[in-house]
Amino acid sequence: MTGPRAEILAWWREGEQTLRGAVDALPDADLAGPSLLSGWTRQILVAHLASNADAMINLLTWARSGVETPMYASADARDEGIEQAAALSPAELRAEFAASQARLAAAIEQLPESAWDAEVRTPEGRPVPVSDVPWMRARETWVHGVDLAGRVTFADIPADLASALITNIVRGWQDRDEVSGVAFAATDTGQRWAHGARDISATQADLLAWMTGRGSADAIQFNGPPWAPPPWL
Repeated sequence: MTGPRAEILAWWREGEQTLRGAVDALPDADLAGPSLLSGWTRQILVAHLASNADAMINLLTWARSGVETPMYASADARDEGIEQAAALSPAELRAEFAASQARLAAAIEQLPESAWDAEVRTPEGRPVPVSDVPWMRARETWVHGVDLAGRVTFADIPADLASALITNIVRGWQDRDEVSGVAFAATDTGQRWAHGARDISATQADLLAWMTGRGSADAIQFNGPPWAPPPWL
């Protein structure tokens, strides 16, 4: 396989491996510690990642079977699933997380070629091709890998993926009319996003961290008054 899907699948595979290594590196006692997500322990975050893998499988099942299979039956069902997994012992949670990764990998690798163009919907009701699933999961694995507040940082995200994530974020802001007259620049790669008289710049890793609400504005160079990024999702 060549082309964009092959590149995205490579990002997803590496993201799953990196995430698994980050989870395995955490001592059991540290799972109860805080993640970078307000109000969430690492245990809850790992539970979410396991639940998210199965939610992605639902979309792949929808594409393969033609029978509507939402990511989550409801918002309450999503929350309940995370709570149940988070209540597992560390050993049980680790096993469930690893099993969910294996289930998702099998579902992606075994999806028939004819199903990759099928249309499914996100929990927000947005129609997307099922080929977006590896992209969505790659984003989850890398960003939440950082959220574990362990050994993964935004600087560990492959440069081409970090660039693609920034492109995706800026396009989302533009589609929602949340950014205008502002240009973003990576000082280490020279890449620019959007156009405007006002420049916001930093290294690519620091720019991505700040755009996702996880980095400090102290790392950002503002050509003008400081500017707070809108929600990225």
